[in-house]
Order: sequence, then structure tokens, then C-alpha cells
Amino acid sequence: MPELRVGERQWSVEEGSNLLDALNRNGVTVPYSCRAGSCHACLVQCVQGLPGDNRPDALSTEQRQQGWRLACQCQVIEDLQVHTFDPQQDGRPAEVAAVDWLSSSVLRLRLSPQRPLRYSAGQHLVLWAGHVARPYSLASLPEEDRFLEFHLDCRQPGEFSDAARQLKIGDPLRLGELRGGALHYDPDWHLRPLWLLASGTGLGPLFGVLREALRQEHQGAIRVIHLAHDANEHYLAKPLQAMAASRPNLNIELWTPAGLPAALAQLRLVSRQTQALLCGSPDSVDAFARRLYLAGLPRNQLLADVFLPRG
Repeated sequence: MPELRVGERQWSVEEGSNLLDALNRNGVTVPYSCRAGSCHACLVQCVQGLPGDNRPDALSTEQRQQGWRLACQCQVIEDLQVHTFDPQQDGRPAEVAAVDWLSSSVLRLRLSPQRPLRYSAGQHLVLWAGHVARPYSLASLPEEDRFLEFHLDCRQPGEFSDAARQLKIGDPLRLGELRGGALHYDPDWHLRPLWLLASGTGLGPLFGVLREALRQEHQGAIRVIHLAHDANEHYLAKPLQAMAASRPNLNIELWTPAGLPAALAQLRLVSRQTQALLCGSPDSVDAFARRLYLAGLPRNQLLADVFLPRG
């Protein structure tokens, strides 16, 4: 049986054991969220030995050369020594700049990093509150905002969202890995119709992408669709409508589940050059994507970031 070592601790595990489970079951706390290799919360560094890896494409070449792996995607196949991500040592310090409710279930968290963070609209970042970690998409824009903004869906209980409810201005947090998802704004889309379709807090990163498009003076028609659980959860309705009031090429649509089938049925492409960005829960992203494909949108003109439930 292979030996697994973390710091001064060492124990035997069954060959082929999932690395994340082998660590957590033996008292070495490694956070996780999706267990699908998307969130990167379970990042560990292999100091000696290497595990089997189901997702070698999930990390950059540089990260892999440094021994970093996603524990949820790895199996222990030989003696292995790992260093778990220590937010105090490996994370970047930040503090709470503001925390407020945008609706009854959406908490807006603004952080001031101790050192400037280089990022782009649409990326996401692992946040650490003590030893609780969760990846969240950035809703801020680096060229315009001095803070990092995140929109937290607090409808369901969760370790990080429960901790976030207690945060106060000035409280310290740590920033983990910055990761580029599928969402971004490409200046080459300047004249093309741009559709941004979001459900729930999937609107957060698309709000950043929208602001980036407007900052770069996007000339094509922009259509923003937000699907919320009910009318009270269109938490960015006012700022979006204020943007649209001064920009004739920007159209805002606020949807709820009751009207979803009819709204989807009415989706029609005005141009096969349309670029679509989707973000939100798996079911809503799938529903948006299927309708857009049926409407004739080429698959390479659809980019999606799915918010996977904690598994």
C-alpha cells in the first residue's frame, strides 16, 4: 500500500484512492466545491512522487511543473508527499472594503487586496475565510474599480456564505488562485451582436464583461438577459436599466421561471455573427444553449461558465 505524507504525518492508503478523500478522511482538511476540476479550491502541491491525474489539462504547464495538482481529480498510486495550500503562507492578503445585500439572497462582497491584482473581466478567484474556501467570479472591472467585487448566492446554507454573512469592514481574507474561465470580452467582436445570458448570480461576471464591452465602445447590439427565481431577485436591474437609458444599442430583459418557456421560444438571431456568453446553473445554461443552437447559433460562438453545485 502506498504511503501518503503531509508535513510530519504519514499513513498508508489503498492504492487508487482519491487523493482528496484520503486527505480529508485522515484529518488533513482540504476544501473543495465542485469535485469536477473546475473550482480549483482543492489545490495541493506534490513534493515527492506523483498521483494519477484525470485532468492534466486543468492546470497550466508552469503549475504542473511546480507539482500543483487538483486533489479531487487525483488517485494515490505510489508513495506521495504533498503540501496542502496554506492560505496564510500561500494566499494573498486582502480585507473587506464593503459588504451589503443587493437582494434578499445576494450578498455583495468588496475586497481591497494588499497588493494590486491583475485580472480581466470574467475571471474567478478562490476566496479564503480562515480555512474555508470557495471560488467566486469577479464582478468588478480592473480599469474602473479599486476593489474586487463578488456576488454571493446565499439562498442555501454553505460554509463560506455562512462565514461571509458575519464579515465586517476591515476583516481580513486571503485570496487563492486566480483563474480564467470561458467568459471574456474580445475587441474583435466590436461590431457583432453580443448576447449575455445569465441566471442568478451568473450575472456577476457578465456584468463585468458588459462594462468591459461598453468601456471599449462596443458598436454592435448588446442584449442582456437575466433569469432570476422571482422578480425581486433581479438584483442589478436598476444599474442595468440606467446603462441602457443612455446607450441605444443596449437592451435589458428580466426573466422569471414562469415565463421562461415562452421567452426561450421567442429567441431569434438577428445575425449569425452573434456572440453569446452564458453563465449560471447547469440547467439554465443548458436551456439557454439548446435554444441558441436551435436558433442557428454556431457552437464556436457560444462561451459558457457553469456554476456547479457543491458536490
